[in-house]
Amino acid sequence: MRDADLPSLSATVSTYNDFGPTAPPTKAAPYDLETRGAFVVEAGGDPVGTVSWYPKRWGPNESSSCTRIGVLLLPEHRGRGIGTTAQRELVTLLFRHTAVHRVEAYTDVRNIAEQRALEKAGLMREGVVRGSQFRDGRYNDGYLYGILRTDLDDACPGVSADLRFMGARHRFVGAVEATGQP
Repeated sequence: MRDADLPSLSATVSTYNDFGPTAPPTKAAPYDLETRGAFVVEAGGDPVGTVSWYPKRWGPNESSSCTRIGVLLLPEHRGRGIGTTAQRELVTLLFRHTAVHRVEAYTDVRNIAEQRALEKAGLMREGVVRGSQFRDGRYNDGYLYGILRTDLDDACPGVSADLRFMGARHRFVGAVEATGQP
């Protein structure tokens, strides 16, 4: 991501990611495919959102870690399959180039569009996480979605999307070719 992309993308909010006022980033953060980072999602060569990943731990040892993903698109680019494709590409990329066994996502129970996008991207709804997110003055429930490395062949066969690494040190522009093989 270029620092110049930050103002338009950091201003992107929706009902489900508005956690109150925060200072916008002034510099693109470095990424590490093994741990955390984000891609700029492009449509027609223009930045239209981000797809990100970070570690989540389910137990005390390193082997109990997984990667959680999320997507954020400018309102005028929602509902076109861009978020589905970006999340599917990220899942495929993580399984092809890291040792992660599980990728998961969380979304508000009222965010029907993201629920559909995650299911189309190959993730399965696993359950309700009650009162897990404080937003708009109250605790909100969410759905947890997940996909395992062993699920990838069935869920994400041969996909491709324009993604650009978001980071101060590196930039990647172009198609990520996925074969569905971990």
